[in-house]
Amino acid sequence: MPLVVQKFGGTSVATAERIRAAARRAIRAKKAGAQVLVVVSARGDTTDELIELAREITDKPAAREMDMLLSTGEQISIALMAMAIESLGEPAVSFTGAQVGIVTDSTHGKARIKSISTKRMRKALEGGAIVIVAGFQGIDEDFNITTLGRGGSDTTAVALAAVMKHDPEGDGDVDCEIYTDVDGVYTTDPRIVPDARKMDAISYDEMLELASAGAGVMHSRSIEFAKKFDVPVMVRSSFSDTEGTWILPEEEWMKDVVVCGAAMVKDEARVTLQGVPDEPGISHRIFSAIAEANIAVDMIVQNVGSAGRANISFTVPHGELPATLKVVESLAQTMGAKVEHEADVSKVSIVGTGMRTHTGVAERMFAALAEAGVNLKTITTGDIKISVLVDKEDGIKALRAVHQAFQLEQPRPGAGQNGSTKASAFRARTKPLPESSRDIVSVSQNLASMEDILVSDVLLDSDQGRITLFDLPNGPSGVSKIFQSIAAAGIVVDMIVLSRDNQGKANLSFSVPKTDLDRGLKIAQQLGREAGATVRVAADAEIARLIVIGVGMRTHTGVARRMFGALAAKHINIAMINTSEVRLSVVVEGKQGTAALTLLKAAFQIP
Repeated sequence: MPLVVQKFGGTSVATAERIRAAARRAIRAKKAGAQVLVVVSARGDTTDELIELAREITDKPAAREMDMLLSTGEQISIALMAMAIESLGEPAVSFTGAQVGIVTDSTHGKARIKSISTKRMRKALEGGAIVIVAGFQGIDEDFNITTLGRGGSDTTAVALAAVMKHDPEGDGDVDCEIYTDVDGVYTTDPRIVPDARKMDAISYDEMLELASAGAGVMHSRSIEFAKKFDVPVMVRSSFSDTEGTWILPEEEWMKDVVVCGAAMVKDEARVTLQGVPDEPGISHRIFSAIAEANIAVDMIVQNVGSAGRANISFTVPHGELPATLKVVESLAQTMGAKVEHEADVSKVSIVGTGMRTHTGVAERMFAALAEAGVNLKTITTGDIKISVLVDKEDGIKALRAVHQAFQLEQPRPGAGQNGSTKASAFRARTKPLPESSRDIVSVSQNLASMEDILVSDVLLDSDQGRITLFDLPNGPSGVSKIFQSIAAAGIVVDMIVLSRDNQGKANLSFSVPKTDLDRGLKIAQQLGREAGATVRVAADAEIARLIVIGVGMRTHTGVARRMFGALAAKHINIAMINTSEVRLSVVVEGKQGTAALTLLKAAFQIP
């Protein structure tokens, strides 16, 4: 029998009538022939009210006791939901996270799920009941109640769908529906860009990148579960029967969509270590220390060093800035480096599977930002994402500019086209997973913990050369002009790294095929001369790019630490770093590429 997991957020259960409406949805799904498992969040503003209660007692509540307190919000919701379903004539049973067997680590406030037992849920479902489970919470191995942090109820729902899908006692036919106050995933936030278009379908990787780039409709942790365990997820409205957006494995038609969406993280902070020694092990020291503090960094940018020194920049959520500075300032003293930070920056990103096969995407994005007068502080690229860091005051303007540049408001395949506007048509057309994706599911099944780091491959690319422009002056049009000229010459750009200091000077590096390196260098030299006498241009034909591919490359603090540590142990220096949610890339000397590949495959246990 098919099983559907339905998750209802706080707004969806805020009132008695909304709880009854959610109960009726669950009952309709059961009458349609499915077993039904419901996950609910705390009602409305309950969590905020509980936090305020704690503050009335103390300014520094113990993390364990905060978890004990906050978990009561979901307990209220599950009991009320069970009562509503039973009042409508269907049997129901409610479980807390502890009762259902959601075992987590002991990191209070942002625990990660280690395992989930299906026994109690399966017994209740087989007995004909609708099962209601509290989202956002679990229990550690010492029986302490834990909470999962931001997006915790979404994470609970998809994790439950994952274990039920792969439970030997089930038939594997499991969907997950996330009911929320929006009717799907949009090309960007419709509150900022009113003509944003709702998508009918999006791939796991695209949704992962958009979620980490600021799309608030779902948290990236829940999408990690979906991809790892092949769980189809639909995001839809609690307040209408309109079909929402399916989040699914990548399909062939998606490659024709160059950019599917844009997103913004409004409140970021950038930290720069200026003048760190350009030698093996430095990146490992920095990011190991940050990982020990359980801080997840976002955009990591290390550009080419000069005179034995290099700059490393990265972003963290605005609220994590004080803790981050505490870590890096002590490190900087031991390295003879200087720490700078900016508290008021925003990250704007575009995402699309089609970036892998279409050229000129970066040039088009940078041209739109230049025309809007937006200056770029940092650039990072992945295979399906380009992110830029801008002044916070320019964030909304930048988001609107790139959304318009790629005409994301227009109908396209997967967003109002393809012969059907029904999202269910995309779910029905989903083909079997490609072999590589089945490998991800297989590996996921053998993880010691459900949220462990999952690396599916490590690749070596030795066919690229690098061009670097040092000390570019400030201004929104400089970067755009460079990439317009490179694109006009028919040269494909792959990895892009731009870092700008607080004095406005920037270093820009990008990789191109070795066959185009000389032509690209001549263009860069000409543009460098036009930009100013202080600009220096260099090229390197002997570089190697190492790419670690997996799920949650950014949110798992241990990925960068393990990668950088393996290279540092063998004295392999890192010249460039670039990050995304599904890939972490570094550039090393070309002659060290093969050795680095062997090291990283061993570090991540890739055969």
